[in-house]
Amino acid sequence: MELDNVDMKLLRLLQTDASLSNKELSYHLNKSIAAVHERVKKLKANGYIKRTVAILDRSKVGIDLISFSQVFLKAHTAEVLNEFEREVAKFPEVMECYQMAGSYDFMLRIATRDMQAYHQFLRYKLAVLPHVNTVQTYFVLSETKSETAYPI
Repeated sequence: MELDNVDMKLLRLLQTDASLSNKELSYHLNKSIAAVHERVKKLKANGYIKRTVAILDRSKVGIDLISFSQVFLKAHTAEVLNEFEREVAKFPEVMECYQMAGSYDFMLRIATRDMQAYHQFLRYKLAVLPHVNTVQTYFVLSETKSETAYPI
């Protein structure tokens, strides 16, 4: 599927506010409601829109600590890397997991209630995974920018 200018504008609008109705989108795009509905349906079917979510205010739901952990593994075989990815994906505290090039193997973004919850997560979940060698964690002091929309 090749995206035209209308598709790109539609994606930008939905990234900013996915709660916009087809009627509101049709107004912004100068297209019929039916045409907008079909475009959204097509974008979803082709994987451009993976899912529609509500972005919560983390402090209002009791998530007061964000941290970034660099994880170093003891081995680097495909089996070890795949096993780590499978296991870490099960942890609700892990918001993002990236395999990295460079001096460490994975970068995790972790969200917990507080330092005690992070400590429990580290001690009883992350550090006990097979092949974890070292975990270096950096704690967020303040958040200047947090975007979910890609610059398209």
